[in-house]
Amino acid sequence: METDPDTARLAVSRHAARLFLEKGVSGTSGEDIAAAAGISKRTVWRYFRNKENCVAPLFEKSSLQFTAQLQDWPANLSIEEHLSQCLAIETQSARDIEDGILVVRLVAALGDEPDLKAEWLMASSAGEAGLAEVIATRVERSARDFDVRLCAALVSAAIRMIDEAISMAAIRHGQIFDTAEVVARLAGTMRRASTLNFCDPVIPNIFGDARASSTGLSR
Repeated sequence: METDPDTARLAVSRHAARLFLEKGVSGTSGEDIAAAAGISKRTVWRYFRNKENCVAPLFEKSSLQFTAQLQDWPANLSIEEHLSQCLAIETQSARDIEDGILVVRLVAALGDEPDLKAEWLMASSAGEAGLAEVIATRVERSARDFDVRLCAALVSAAIRMIDEAISMAAIRHGQIFDTAEVVARLAGTMRRASTLNFCDPVIPNIFGDARASSTGLSR
C-alpha cells in the first residue's frame, strides 16, 4: 500500500467503487473494503468517515482533473477546440481512463444508490473555485467578483448535470459517445449555463492590454 495518504485513499476508493458496483452499497461492509484493499478496517476508517465516503477520492479526481484541464486552456482557443484536445483518448493515461469508467458507472448508479449522491455533489463542487479563476482570467475580472462566482456556480452545476446525463445514457441505455459528441454536449451545456462570455477565444482588444472575447464583448 502506498504511504502517501492521498494516493492510498484513491487506491482504496477504486476497490470500494468496484464493490459498490458489484454488491451495492448496502451489501458492502467496511470489512469487505478493507479486505479488497489489503488493509485493516481501522485504516479504512482512518481514511474515510463512512463507507459511502470511500468513493469521494474518485469523484474528486474527476472534478479537479477537469478543472485543471480548463486552467490550461489557451486564450486563443474556444471551449470546443480546447476540449477536443484535452479529452482526446490519446492524451489520457490508462489509469485515468480506468478511473473515468469507474466514475461513469458510479454516476449512472446514483439513482439506485442515493447514499452516494451527497459524495458526488460535494466532489462536483470541488473544482468550482478553480473554474471561477478560469472565467475571471478570460473576462478580466477578479475571481471574487460576484458575477464571476455566479457564473462558475451555474456552469459547475451544468457540468454535473451533463455528466449525469451522459453517464446514464451510456450505462443504462447503451448509447455510444465518441469524443466529438461528448465535447459538443459538454461545451454546449457550458455555453447555455454561462452568464459571462468566456467560452470563445480571447483576443486583445483595440484599446491595448485588455482582453475581450472574439465577439468584442465581455458581458
